[in-house]
Amino acid sequence: MKTRESENSSSLAKSKRPAAPTQPVLLAGGNPQIAKGYGDAPVQAYIAAMPGWKSDVGRRLDALIVRTVPGVHKAVKWNSPFYGLDENTWFLSLHCFTKYVKVTFFRGTSLTPVPPGESKHKEVRYLDIYEGQLDEAQFVTWVRQASKLPGEKM
Repeated sequence: MKTRESENSSSLAKSKRPAAPTQPVLLAGGNPQIAKGYGDAPVQAYIAAMPGWKSDVGRRLDALIVRTVPGVHKAVKWNSPFYGLDENTWFLSLHCFTKYVKVTFFRGTSLTPVPPGESKHKEVRYLDIYEGQLDEAQFVTWVRQASKLPGEKM
């Protein structure tokens, strides 16, 4: 026979169990909702939560950026990974959409050749990467150039 005390201790034990890890919420277009944070861990959490083939693209982009810009700073802000020269100056970011991954080059109009996606912001240019369409050599060229330009303060 259970006593009130044994029931209370049983429910107390259940409440102290660690919660099962949950998958991040996917916002409009499948963009993962990841808490703002600095360093590699939040960026890797974002990449792991990218749906489908986009996660593979995210891992590849991250590896190419790290290889091209040793010591690159990383953060997740506004549910997007940012890569930069320090914790306040960024040269590119990623964002997940339904059918593609968008790379934002904050000083994109200064890159050669200029990335194809236009922006309402004067210097920003975009690269939309669809499944199977990553030109790694061109991407690395842009990353190398972008990392040497004055970044965007955020």
